[in-house]
Amino acid sequence: MANISTRFFGLDLKSPVIAASSSMTGHAEQVIKLAEAGAGAIVLKSIFEEEIYHELQEELSLRSEMYSDPEYLDYFDYVIKDENIRKYLRLIADVKARTAVPIVASINCVSSSDWVLFARKIEEAGADALELNMFICPSDVSKTGENNEQFYFETIHKVLQVVKIPVTIKISHYFSNLAGMVQKLSQSGVAGITIFNRFYNPDIDIQTQSVVVADVLSTPNDFLMPLKWTGILSGISVCELAATTGIHSAETALKFILAGASAVQVASVLYTNGPSVIKKMNLEISDWMDQKGFQALADFKGSLSQSTTSAQAWERVQFMKYFGEKAF
Repeated sequence: MANISTRFFGLDLKSPVIAASSSMTGHAEQVIKLAEAGAGAIVLKSIFEEEIYHELQEELSLRSEMYSDPEYLDYFDYVIKDENIRKYLRLIADVKARTAVPIVASINCVSSSDWVLFARKIEEAGADALELNMFICPSDVSKTGENNEQFYFETIHKVLQVVKIPVTIKISHYFSNLAGMVQKLSQSGVAGITIFNRFYNPDIDIQTQSVVVADVLSTPNDFLMPLKWTGILSGISVCELAATTGIHSAETALKFILAGASAVQVASVLYTNGPSVIKKMNLEISDWMDQKGFQALADFKGSLSQSTTSAQAWERVQFMKYFGEKAF
């Protein structure tokens, strides 16, 4: 049987199929089921920056008044008061005691404020790695692209200063120079980058004439855009890449590995098919490798990336060629 082990989050993983952050990874029993199904790693449900900062802001204010030396704030041990935050830390400790599968904590962050000191608590609780789910919607006309981009580097720098566990980031595609930005981020000290995070999108109900929530779950066709960028970015990133969104089968997972991804993160398919789908994907990946004569993922990883094929295969030219030959 082929060896489907890989490396991501700065960790050795037994499978390239990772359970992404979602409500499916927010409870210990569900996490254990995902681990037993063969997940390479499990990213716990994100805790939001607002949850952390709101509860610690009062503590921060009190400490600022008590201690004149501002550097004190860089190392004091926060007193965690909020029950949600304590539950999150207990969840990490609980699942780490019950499984050997790597457990990755996740913070959904929108600023580089003092909440980053909470990352130390995550490390102390036993998390194997930390994923920063980072996204700024570039809708504020008062902020330049440079302002928005600086947030990523400032946050990464601050977090890396307070933890020793590997730190990865999950980002969106909202950059004017996506390839250049990913290359720079890959050089920032992070252990990996996941493309792209899936976030809330609004829809409009024309009957009620109101703004409503669009479909939350991805569909099997949603993989095409991140696949394109995996093929383009894998050759220029100096850290490992993972992909997410629309990955509902082993076939799609294999496409991403061929394009250069080290792993894939799945969530929607866990809701529709349950944890057992991970075992199915692992077996089908292994069977395909046996059929093709591959003994390890490294034997074919990135073999169809832009760096090993051609830019035309991944960019606009093939679209123009196709429609240039069609008559309407």
